Amino acid sequence: MSSTKIGVIGGSGIYEIDGLENPEWTTVETPWGAPSDAILTGSLNGVEMAFLPRHGRGHVHSPTTVPYRANIDALKRLGVTDVISVSACGSFREHMAPGDFVIVDQFIDRTFAREKSFFGTGCVAHVSVAHPTCPRLSAACLTAAIDAGITVHDGGTYLAMEGPQFSTLAESKMYRESWGADVIGMTNMPEAKLAREAELCYASVAMITDYDSWHPEHGEVDVTEIIKTLMGNADKGRALVARLPALLGAERAPCPHGCDRALEFAILTAPDKRDPAILAKLDAVAGRVLG
Repeated sequence: MSSTKIGVIGGSGIYEIDGLENPEWTTVETPWGAPSDAILTGSLNGVEMAFLPRHGRGHVHSPTTVPYRANIDALKRLGVTDVISVSACGSFREHMAPGDFVIVDQFIDRTFAREKSFFGTGCVAHVSVAHPTCPRLSAACLTAAIDAGITVHDGGTYLAMEGPQFSTLAESKMYRESWGADVIGMTNMPEAKLAREAELCYASVAMITDYDSWHPEHGEVDVTEIIKTLMGNADKGRALVARLPALLGAERAPCPHGCDRALEFAILTAPDKRDPAILAKLDAVAGRVLG
């Protein structure tokens, strides 16, 4: 058994955790640059917590410029074992209404302007993201949402677009009708892929703010309405997070789905061909298998 440390990556509208004991903003340096912001550490109900505002306090990073690799590396360096992503999204489904939450279990990655891996020339690795979220951690988020009185949907496909603009009507209809996506956002990729490379359990809580632009009765995305819904969702999101320590517990067994062993057979580059400079940058995310 090891100790649980919950990392929360807060999206639009969520910039803190309520009730954190001994809170302290910690600056973490990584080989991949600076994270989005300092990380708020503390404990909640006897479980260690770390909170990282994805866009930085004051919302200074766009979805494209969020330093995803630095964020995941920083959480790993702090000893985080389980990452909960909380983010705003649009909905492609009538029954997934603004104000509802979705526990995402699949992704379609349409981003193109972001670094998507810790690995590359000098140390090549391929991890499986067939099932990109952790079922155990997702189940805890679902229970926490239900306990908090949130209308929540168990499972859904999140389409990650580059942004920062919202979808055209043609795109929205394609994503919904042809591709089968349920929600759309701009930030969960490559975040989920990097969490898997770092052997971190990852769950995605998508907070619906709008119907994107496909809905004939709602028209195009209205940023004013989004912000209103966002504020209500932020309160619900904090209520969900507050319930996670009791559900996950202070002690942690190995992940039954193997998230924490994702690199076991993933690295292909022969040991004598590995670039020492790359290995040095991988000390946190891949230190377990690289020695």
